[in-house]
Amino acid sequence: MAEENAAPEDRSEAATPRRLQQAREQGRVALSREVPALVALATIALVLLLFAPLVARDLFGRLAAILGGIGSFEVAGHPSRVFHAAIAAWMWSALPILALMGAAGIGATLLQTGFVLNPTALLPDLTRLSPIAGLGRLFSFASLQRAGKDIVKLAALGFACWQVLSTALPTLGSAPYWDPATLAARLTEEVLRVLLTLLAVQVAITGFDIFLVRSRHLRDLRMSRDDVRREMKETDGDPQVKNRIRLLRRQRARKRMIAAVKQATVVVTNPTHYAVALRYDRAKNTAPMVVAKGMDEMAARIRAVAKEHNVPLIANPPLARALHQVSLDAEIPAEHYQAVAELIAYVWRLQGRLGAAARRT
Repeated sequence: MAEENAAPEDRSEAATPRRLQQAREQGRVALSREVPALVALATIALVLLLFAPLVARDLFGRLAAILGGIGSFEVAGHPSRVFHAAIAAWMWSALPILALMGAAGIGATLLQTGFVLNPTALLPDLTRLSPIAGLGRLFSFASLQRAGKDIVKLAALGFACWQVLSTALPTLGSAPYWDPATLAARLTEEVLRVLLTLLAVQVAITGFDIFLVRSRHLRDLRMSRDDVRREMKETDGDPQVKNRIRLLRRQRARKRMIAAVKQATVVVTNPTHYAVALRYDRAKNTAPMVVAKGMDEMAARIRAVAKEHNVPLIANPPLARALHQVSLDAEIPAEHYQAVAELIAYVWRLQGRLGAAARRT
């Protein structure tokens, strides 16, 4: 796209909503890797808070069964079988939690993208097989920045974990002498303390990472002034075409107004600068309506058509200026009822006298 080819210093304008929508449709969204990690950590902490006794009993029950039948493993010939059995016992107990963590991480990613999937990301890209391009990505500023951020994150999490465990190590030194129930309870308590501490640190890390990712995303989508103008032309149309459309609309509106003047009841004038044509039919209208209005040249045209079709012209500058503010094909405001009613009554009386005189002749 043009905005991607522009120099960074030329992209001084914030991304427009259309540009953001196009990027989103292409799968380019602000995606923080820390959000799935936070959600997964929060999931395991919540599961342990709610089901820790059940999980601990299941795990230690399996281990107790293994240790109780250790003689059947033929340790001398196959010592690894005990280890494999212990790992299998742990996996069977931890598998539901791990599956829930994975599902929560996927859900967190989809929420960040607004459930937008980019199938093109799954297509093979031969350019990624280039060793030179790979080295460029490996030693790029973005890669170094990610590596530095990961190191700081691990240091923060490790320090927090050490702070919690350092207070528990003296007590855990006597753990080999505890009965299984006490061991399970104390280990569960310490694991929860570590998880909650790590969760608090991860919340701070995730908030900072979301800010950085969104800032970088908006910066990468910035546009140059030429890009903004080009987009406006694409969405709103060429300015010359728009001006032509506006001109045609004004011309059609004028033709409709001129045609409406022929059927008007009265035309109120300034007498030279303003002209407003009113129509009132007691059988159809609750109040007089403005059917045509104009200033200067248009006002002169309205007066000429009114004279040509014997529509009365009444000079009332204050009323003409006030009625000129009323929208076309709208009824006049209530505050003008009295003044307009007097004009229409005068017109009707005048038309009645003229009609009577015509009949006498």
